[in-house]
Amino acid sequence: MLPADTPDIDLEIEEFVIDALERLPQPFAAQLGSVAIVIEDEPTPAQLAAVGARGLFGLYQGIPRTRLSADAAPAPSKITLFRGPLVRASGSREALAARVTDTVYHEIAHHFGISDARLHELKGGAH
Repeated sequence: MLPADTPDIDLEIEEFVIDALERLPQPFAAQLGSVAIVIEDEPTPAQLAAVGARGLFGLYQGIPRTRLSADAAPAPSKITLFRGPLVRASGSREALAARVTDTVYHEIAHHFGISDARLHELKGGAH
């Protein structure tokens, strides 16, 4: 298991996020607008309760693009990645890179209004 307190783990996670964003197809990347992506240690009890989860790798907070009206000012959105759960679930740097990428794409999908249920369907029912 990777140690979560490795001094350069945040830099590695940032690099994995940048790599994931660079591989995002341009039509989607162009629609991210002011979405901030941040890394925090752990989800708070309030964050867990808000989504009814026991654990989280990431969290999208904002108004999905599908809910914006034509005259609505863009509201800032935020994607938070949680270092502790990501690192604990990953046995290697390669696994961490894959998990970070998957989490970034999952949370970006929420930005576009795709629900967890629909994401599950799109993945063919696989977790």
